[in-house]
Amino acid sequence: MSELTHVDSTGAARMVDVTGKDMTPRQATATAKLRTTPEVVTLLRGEGMPKGDALAVARIAGIAAAKRTPDLIPLCHPIAIHGVQVELAVVDDGVHITTTVRTADRTGIEMEALTSAAVAGLNLIDMVKAVDPAASITDVQLEQKLGGKSGEWNRARG
Repeated sequence: MSELTHVDSTGAARMVDVTGKDMTPRQATATAKLRTTPEVVTLLRGEGMPKGDALAVARIAGIAAAKRTPDLIPLCHPIAIHGVQVELAVVDDGVHITTTVRTADRTGIEMEALTSAAVAGLNLIDMVKAVDPAASITDVQLEQKLGGKSGEWNRARG
């Protein structure tokens, strides 16, 4: 694709008109990583963080973020979200975040999955910052998309 879809002929930003597109099932999966200290990992695996259940808060935040994506990403269409799954796996160097978002609509749901993963990570930082003020989010990326005109795309396969 050589032309930019979110600008008009004068270069002004615009929301793409998807009126003529068919409503089809669509799904996107995104990932992110929280990098943190062994002390935080121990707390997440055991007695918990001083601010409360960091994983539960991050999971709910990720779900809410998917639903609010058009409020945060100006040219995203407000679409019906039919399902959001946020998986958090505590590993030795932090937390792996995987979000999957589903819809049956006229446009993709990739930005909702990416926003969900990023905001889940931001909430983890908020919950752990008292113990690890240097915690960071890395590798926010789309892993897979299904549906729509372009069909299936997988990061592993390109």
